[in-house]
Amino acid sequence: MSLESVRAHLAKAAPDLEVLVTEDSSATVDLAAAAHGVEPGQIAKTLSFRVKDEVFLLVARGDARLDNKKAKAAFGGKAKMLSAGEVVEITSHPVGGVCPFGLPSPLKVYCDVSLKAYDVVIPAAGATNAAVRIAPDRMAEITSAEWVDVLQPPLATG
Repeated sequence: MSLESVRAHLAKAAPDLEVLVTEDSSATVDLAAAAHGVEPGQIAKTLSFRVKDEVFLLVARGDARLDNKKAKAAFGGKAKMLSAGEVVEITSHPVGGVCPFGLPSPLKVYCDVSLKAYDVVIPAAGATNAAVRIAPDRMAEITSAEWVDVLQPPLATG
């Protein structure tokens, strides 16, 4: 089970981190922000892409969208999102619970530099109601992620 694989991975890589399981779903950025009492940008959404034959994960702030031009330059081609079925098959995590932890086999992980605007971000933890509070640099370290700049600036709210 996906949540258990995340717990096992974090028990070894970061035993001080607690997997937070909520009553309510946190499967979308807005639901996760409400469940954890943070702004949507602090939710670290994990997106699954393919460029040519390479599959990889991008951890991005929740309130920003991919900039296709920047992504093509950073990833060496047009990034295509995986289907929900491919995501589960490759990551073992359900859509809404995808994260860079506890993967069945190693995948390249990228973190967008926009996450560094926060001291703590909240990525999912292998289930649609599970998450972790973690510093962006520590998340990148634990997952051997490479930092990239591939997002559009977040939309202004107000």
